[in-house]
Amino acid sequence: MSIIWESGNLFVNIGLGLLAMALLVLSSNEVVKRLVGLAEYLNLSATFMGMTVLSLATSIPEISSHLTASVGIVTGSLDYHQSSAIVLGANIGSDVIQQTLILGLVVFLSGGLRFRRYFWWKSVIPMIGTTVMCLILGWDQSFSRLDGLILFGTFIGYTYYLYVDERKYYNADAQPEKRQEGVPQSGREALLYAAIAVGGMVVTVFCASLVLHVTEYVVEHTGVGGSLIGVMTLGIASALPELSTALAGVRSKEHGISLGTLVGSNITNPLVAIGGGALVSSYWVPRPLIHWDLPWETLTGLVLLATLVLTKGKLSKMGALYLVALYFVYMIGRAALFSTDAYL
Repeated sequence: MSIIWESGNLFVNIGLGLLAMALLVLSSNEVVKRLVGLAEYLNLSATFMGMTVLSLATSIPEISSHLTASVGIVTGSLDYHQSSAIVLGANIGSDVIQQTLILGLVVFLSGGLRFRRYFWWKSVIPMIGTTVMCLILGWDQSFSRLDGLILFGTFIGYTYYLYVDERKYYNADAQPEKRQEGVPQSGREALLYAAIAVGGMVVTVFCASLVLHVTEYVVEHTGVGGSLIGVMTLGIASALPELSTALAGVRSKEHGISLGTLVGSNITNPLVAIGGGALVSSYWVPRPLIHWDLPWETLTGLVLLATLVLTKGKLSKMGALYLVALYFVYMIGRAALFSTDAYL
C-alpha cells in the first residue's frame, strides 16, 4: 500500500483516502446494526443500550483510528506529531459535531424532545466532565500513558455504575413484547451476528490505517494542520454512525436510543479512544485542540445543560437551531483561526 502514497500524486491519494473513509463508515454501520440486534436479544433497556453498547459501537471509527495510530507510532510507521494531531482532531471534532449539529437535527426532526432529570445527571453532566478532564490532562500538550489510564479507568467505573443502576431499576418483563427485524432469534443466530460484527471491525481497522497514512501524506504535501483535517474530514465521517443510529431511534420513537447514543458516544470517545490510544503510545496534543476545540466542546455542553435546566428538560425546535448554529460558528472559527498545528 505504501507505493500508492509514495507515488507523488496528491489527487490519487485523496481519492483513495475518501474511498477508505466511505468503506470505514459502511463497515461501522454494519457493526452497529449487528450489535444493536445483540443488545435487543439480551433485553437491554433503550437508554442503557444507547449509553453503553451503541455508544461503543458507533465510536468504532474513533477507537480503531486511535489504536491504529498508536500502534503505528510505537512501531515507527507513523509520525508521532502528525498522527496524534489527526486522530485527536477527528475525535474531538466528532464530539462537537454530535452535541451540536447531529443533536440539533435529531431534536428538530422529532419536533422537540424532553430530557428527564435523571438523564442530565447520569449522561449530560458526565459528558461535560469528560471534556473538562481531557482539557486538564492535555493542558501540557500531551496525553501520557498515566493520563490514558485515568481516562480508560474512568470509563470502566462509569460503565459499572450504569450497569448496576440498570439491573436495579430496569425490568425487562415489564416491557412490551416485541421482536424487531434484525434481532437474533436464537443463540446460533446471535453468534453469527457477533462473528459479522468482529469481521466488520477488522475491515474498519484496515480502513482506518489506510486513511491515517493518506491523511499524513496530505498534511506533508499541503501544510494544512493534521488536527484541522481530522476535525473537518475524519471528524464528520466518524460522526455518521451516530447520526444514522440516532435517526433510526427517532423513526422508531425510541428517543432513549437517540439521546443515549449521542451523549454516550461523547463520553466513550474521549475515555476509550483517547484513553486507550494514550495507554499504547501516548499523544502529542496540538495547541488548537487546547485553545479552541476542547473549550468549544465544553461550552456547547454547558449551553445544552443550561437550556435543559431553564426549560425543565424541554429542547424545542428553536433550541435545536441554536445548536446547529453553534456548530457552524465552531467550524468557521476553527478554519479561520487555527489552520495549522504548532509543534512547540
